[in-house]
Amino acid sequence: MGKMPVLETPRMLLRPASPALAGAALEFYRRNAARLQAVEPLLSDDFLTLSFQRRLQRQDRAAAGRGEGVRFWMFRREDPHAAIGCVALNCIVWGAFRSCFIAYKTDGALLRQGYGAEAVNAAVDFAFRGLGLHRVEANIMPRNRASLALAEKCGFREEGRSPAYLEINGVWEEHIHMVKLNEA
Repeated sequence: MGKMPVLETPRMLLRPASPALAGAALEFYRRNAARLQAVEPLLSDDFLTLSFQRRLQRQDRAAAGRGEGVRFWMFRREDPHAAIGCVALNCIVWGAFRSCFIAYKTDGALLRQGYGAEAVNAAVDFAFRGLGLHRVEANIMPRNRASLALAEKCGFREEGRSPAYLEINGVWEEHIHMVKLNEA
């Protein structure tokens, strides 16, 4: 896919993964570890270390270079050094399918202020107009009402449910399959 651009929204810069962002990513995860535990897969013991975050940033950058996915870290324009979340286009499938899965997380102190929707809309626009994808898919646990509301606000529609779809915090959880199509 080549070098990933910085996406700009009215209030944020969404920077593609880079080892230079490892410290900001680590601080985001440290601030939000307890809250995210309920909606994330189990994390390794070294996840909250700078060396692990550098490794993740390198892996994300390499995945973007291979056309497999891209992660953008969210930074408010008035505080361009503190990551407030991320949005990722994962598992990109090319060919006749041209689809990916989107994942997003926002700092707990900034929930329900529109940052997540702003980032998701920018990432979906990039998926459609920048990458030429046809579908962006989100899988969300039914109990995660805030994430479902965000996806709906961004134009995603339910396509069905998948029992025991993803292992979250050590438990196989049902997920609602949400999709947004590129109708351009």
